[in-house]
Amino acid sequence: MTDDETRPRSQDAARPLWHGRIPGAPADDLLAFTVSLPFDVRLAADDIAGSRAHVRMLTGTGLLTSEECSVVLAALDRVERELADGAFAFAPSDEDIHTAVERRVTELAGDAGAKLHTARSRNDQVALDLRLYVRREGAALRRRLIELMGVLVQRAADAGDAYLPGYTHLQRAQPVMLGHHLLAHFWAIARDVERLDQALARADVSPLGAGALAGTSLPVDPDAVATELGFSSRFENSLDAVSDRDFVAELLFVCALAQVHLSRIGEEVVLWTSQEFGFLALDDAYATGSSMLPQKKNPDVAELARAKAGRLIGSLAGFLATLKGIPLAYNRDLQEDKEPLFDALDTLSLAASALAGLLRTGEFRTDRMTEAADDSLAAATDLAEFLVRKGVPFRDAHALVGGLVRQALERGVTMEELVMTEPALGPEALELLGGGGVSVTHRTSPGGAGPERVAEQLLAATARLAELEGPAGEVGS
Repeated sequence: MTDDETRPRSQDAARPLWHGRIPGAPADDLLAFTVSLPFDVRLAADDIAGSRAHVRMLTGTGLLTSEECSVVLAALDRVERELADGAFAFAPSDEDIHTAVERRVTELAGDAGAKLHTARSRNDQVALDLRLYVRREGAALRRRLIELMGVLVQRAADAGDAYLPGYTHLQRAQPVMLGHHLLAHFWAIARDVERLDQALARADVSPLGAGALAGTSLPVDPDAVATELGFSSRFENSLDAVSDRDFVAELLFVCALAQVHLSRIGEEVVLWTSQEFGFLALDDAYATGSSMLPQKKNPDVAELARAKAGRLIGSLAGFLATLKGIPLAYNRDLQEDKEPLFDALDTLSLAASALAGLLRTGEFRTDRMTEAADDSLAAATDLAEFLVRKGVPFRDAHALVGGLVRQALERGVTMEELVMTEPALGPEALELLGGGGVSVTHRTSPGGAGPERVAEQLLAATARLAELEGPAGEVGS
């Protein structure tokens, strides 16, 4: 296009889209309060993709000529380049990215550009752009979560025979294999990926063609648009199509719960890297220092992963509160869907990547883990189960061993002494208190924390990871 062709050829190009009904200029306060361009500009690529499909559909149904189609598509290409190069000049009337793109296309393509919005409302246009966005960004998030899962599987495999105390109520309970502990986080994140796939599948519906709320009298082909854009289906009800933000709420829930799972990892990293635990040493690249305390090495990544869960939980609750008071069909309230969604996807993606790096490079202090896990009190359950195998009812066995633990703590004697002198136990039971991971080897039940079961679980986790990484798992990509 020549320089002359870049000048406005429609006197309406820079006016609000509703200038026919409300000819006066909107108040500055109104624009400042309602503008969404600062955050929805990230939908630019999706808006252009949707507009291309819309233009081709209009041409296919005879609402645009082939020549007009070529001119408008060329203008869309030009807008795409300008946005990518940073040369796009936004106008004061550009309240959102959709307005900005249409204005510039009309400047470039003139009367043909003014036909871009034929049989389309911003209501179905915005819904389309957001679904395209979540399909793309959801796939990117999925890759980050799977990367973290891969790190957990690898570190679990590398852990070998290492074991540590398992905890309930943050009190030492029973020894578990380190691989077992890491894989517990793996399975939680695997469920997050499954939920993400399901949410993206439900978002995979094209709303374009629904118009403002009731469709249109003009000949349109929503199925053609859905097919061109790669959607699995198109909407069934125009009112639902423009007002549905279930997929946003679902994704906010998926992100919030996944961030809760990352928060749990973060909390353990904070504990494990403390001098009191000493189970994990951070690589310098994933730690920070103190502006005042020279000796400090702080787990900021873990702390922020923990903290950001609160924001995502709040975003979910806030958006559900927004949705609950909206009658059909579109209302401007729905503009509030983007900022929390964009933030949730960004936050979870960054947190997953940072934690993957932290866990990939951290050094597990297995000597400290072993020292903590070999406490003879951690074998109390093994002693009770020893008695059960001899026919003692579990409640009686539990009471007997609990009494021995109380005596050991109150009298300052070892469990070994008490076991040796207890007629129901004796030397045969003494071997259960031995160090070297004896206790953890007794965790033989399916899905348990002992070496054999963890080896089986590692194979299952590796297979599940491969399944999610493969083509069958690429839902929404």
